[in-house]
Amino acid sequence: MSIRPYILADTNWKTVRQTTYDVAVLPWGATEAHNYHLPYSTDVVECDRIAAEAARKAWETGANVIVLPTIPFGVNTGQLDIKLDVNLYPSTQAAILKDVVDAVSRTEIRKLLILNGHGGNDFRQMLREIGAAHPEMFLCEMHWFRITDLTEYFEMPADHAGEMETSLMMYLCPELVLPLEEAGDGAERRFNIEGLREKWVWAERQWSKVTESTGVGDPSLSAPDKGARFFDDVTTKIAAFLKELADADLDDLYE
Repeated sequence: MSIRPYILADTNWKTVRQTTYDVAVLPWGATEAHNYHLPYSTDVVECDRIAAEAARKAWETGANVIVLPTIPFGVNTGQLDIKLDVNLYPSTQAAILKDVVDAVSRTEIRKLLILNGHGGNDFRQMLREIGAAHPEMFLCEMHWFRITDLTEYFEMPADHAGEMETSLMMYLCPELVLPLEEAGDGAERRFNIEGLREKWVWAERQWSKVTESTGVGDPSLSAPDKGARFFDDVTTKIAAFLKELADADLDDLYE
C-alpha cells in the first residue's frame, strides 16, 4: 500500500514539514460489544475508514486535509457492566481533546473537525470550553451516522449493530463479521416512562437491561452492497464539507 499523504499515521516528518495543511480531522470511536457478530472495534473501524476515504476525496479536490490517528475509546458509562467495554469519562475525554487541540494549534492549522463514530460521545460542551481558550481555532464536530437519511439505504435503520452498522462492516471488514445466523435479533427493551420512551426526555440507558445481545436493531437484512453505497455517499458528503471548510475564510463565515 502506498503512503497516503492525508493520513498522519502513514506519512513522515519529511512530508509533514514541507506541507501546509488546511484542516485536521480527529476521528473518535469507542471499544464496545456490538451484538454477537460484530467486533469490539466496529466504531473504530468505521470512523477510521470513513475519515480516510473522505480525506482522500477532499485531497483530490485540492483540500490539504490531515487525518489524525483514531481515538479508540469513548464514553461508555451505560455499559460499565459489559465485559471489556472500555469507558472514558467525559472529563477524561475533554482532557485528551484539550491536549490534541493544543498540539494542532502550534501548527499552521486553524480548523479541526472531530469525526465522531460513537453515540455516547458528545463534544459540544467540550468544544465551547476549549474553543474559548483557543479563539484562533475553528472547532467543530460531526456525527457521520447522522448526515444522511438512513431510510434511503436500509429497511430497518437502528441504534447499534443493526442493519446499517452490519452492512457497513460487511463491506469494510468482512473478515471480522460472523455469519448473520450467529447474531442476536437486536430486540430492545424501552423505557416505560412516556417522555423517555418518546425521547423528548433524555436519560442514559443501562445497556445490560436494554438488550440481551448488546445489539439494538435487527441485522438480518444486512448486505455488503448496502454498506458500500452508504459508505460512498457518506464519504462524498464529508469530503465536500472538508473542501468547503478548507477554503473558508475564518474572518468571513457568516452571510
